[in-house]
Amino acid sequence: MGTYYQKEIECASREQIKEWQSERLVKTVKRAYENSQYYKNLMDDKGVSPDDIKSVDDLHKLPFLEKDDLRKSYPYGLMSAPIHDCIRIQSTSGTTGKRVIAFYTQHDLDLWDDCCARAITATGATKDDVIHISYGYGLFTGGLGLHGGSHKVGSLTLPVSSGNTERQLQFMCDLESTVLCCTPSYAAYLAETIAEKGIKDQIKLKAGIFGAEAWTEEMRKDIEEKLGIKAYDIYGLTELSGPGVSFECSEQNGMHINEDHFIAEIIDPETGEVLPDGQKGELVFSSITKEAFPLLRYRTRDICILNHEKCPCGRTMTRMAKPLGRSDDMLIIKGVNVFPSQIEAVLLQNGYPANYQIIVTRVNNSDVLDINVEMTPEKFSDTIGEISSAEKVLTNDLRAVLGIFARVHLVAHKSIVRSEGKAVRVIDKRNLYK
Repeated sequence: MGTYYQKEIECASREQIKEWQSERLVKTVKRAYENSQYYKNLMDDKGVSPDDIKSVDDLHKLPFLEKDDLRKSYPYGLMSAPIHDCIRIQSTSGTTGKRVIAFYTQHDLDLWDDCCARAITATGATKDDVIHISYGYGLFTGGLGLHGGSHKVGSLTLPVSSGNTERQLQFMCDLESTVLCCTPSYAAYLAETIAEKGIKDQIKLKAGIFGAEAWTEEMRKDIEEKLGIKAYDIYGLTELSGPGVSFECSEQNGMHINEDHFIAEIIDPETGEVLPDGQKGELVFSSITKEAFPLLRYRTRDICILNHEKCPCGRTMTRMAKPLGRSDDMLIIKGVNVFPSQIEAVLLQNGYPANYQIIVTRVNNSDVLDINVEMTPEKFSDTIGEISSAEKVLTNDLRAVLGIFARVHLVAHKSIVRSEGKAVRVIDKRNLYK
C-alpha cells in the first residue's frame, strides 16, 4: 500500500467521489455564470443555464473552453471572484499570442498546495526529507506549486529554481537533497553532469518528480539508472492551477487525478463526443473547487487514456496515462501524424541520450524531416564509416515506427544547446499556420 497525505480523500469510495464532484460542479457552474460575463455568454449561446446542471452526469451539457477563449477573455473576462479576493496570478510560458493568466484566491492556493503535497507524499517523502526544487519560479507554476506542497508536507524546501547547474549540484551535495523536482530533460542533464564530475557517491537522491514536458518510459528508466532514484511523473496546466492535477504513485502505472478538485473526460478531438472508458482521445478537465479562475470543460489538447480501476497502492481516484502526444501540436509530415515521443523512444532504445532536435522543412512542396541526435562520448570516437552505419540503423528503426523517412544526423556530444527549463525539441520551419 502507498503513503498518503490525505488518505480519507485519496482512498475514498467512488460513490463519495461522485458526490463531491456533483456538489462542487453545481456550485462552480453557478459561480462562473453569475460572476463572469464571458461564461454567461458561452452558456447562453448553448442554451444551458446553471439550473440544468444538477450533477456530474450533466457535465456534457456545458460548452467547451479552449485556449483561444482564454486569450479572447484576457485579462479579467473569466475571473469568477472579485479582484479584492485574488492574491496571485500565474502565467503560461507560451511565446505566441497573449499569455494565459490564471488567478488565485488564498483558498485556491491552499487547495493547490494540498494537491502537490499528495504528489510529494506519494513518493514516500516525509517531513524528514529535503525537497530540491529546480523548476522555475515566478510566473511559471512549477516552482511555486511544488514549493507549497513541500511546505504542507513539512519537508525542508530548497527553492533553487532553474539554471546555474554548479549551484544546483553544490546544494544537492552539501544539503543532501533527497527528492528532486524539475523537468525530465533537466534531470537528464543533471545526471549527465554528475557522471562527468564523478560525484554520484555524494548524491543522496531517492526520488524525482518530473513534469512540464513530455517524456517516455525509456527516458524514465535512463534517469532512474543514472541518478539511482525512482522517477515519478506529475501533470498539470497553468490554466487549471499548475502541477498536481494528477501524479504518480509507487506503482508508476498512470497518474492519479485529484478528482475532488478536477473532473476528467476523454473526447473525440474532431467531434467533441465523449468517449467510453478505456478509449484514447483528447483530455478535458473541469476545475470544480477554484474560486478565482474555474475552468469548465477545458480542452487540454493532450491525447490520453483514463483508467478507473482501483490502484494497488490503495488510491481509488481515476488514473490518466502519460499523455501520448497532443492533438494540436503533433507534427503532420507527409500526411503522417508524428509525435516527438515516438522518436525519443527509438533513440533511447538504441542507446542514445534524450538530447535531440527535430527539424521540419518544406522543399518543392514536399516535407523534409531531419533529426539531429547527439552521440555519447564513446560513440563520438567511432570512425566516419561507423557513424554512417549508425545513422542508417536509426533511419531504418525510425521508418519502422513512424512510417516515413527521416534524415538522421549524428552530431557531437553536447553540441545541441541544453535547456534548464523546457527542452526545445521541435523546429518547424514550414510556417504552416502563418
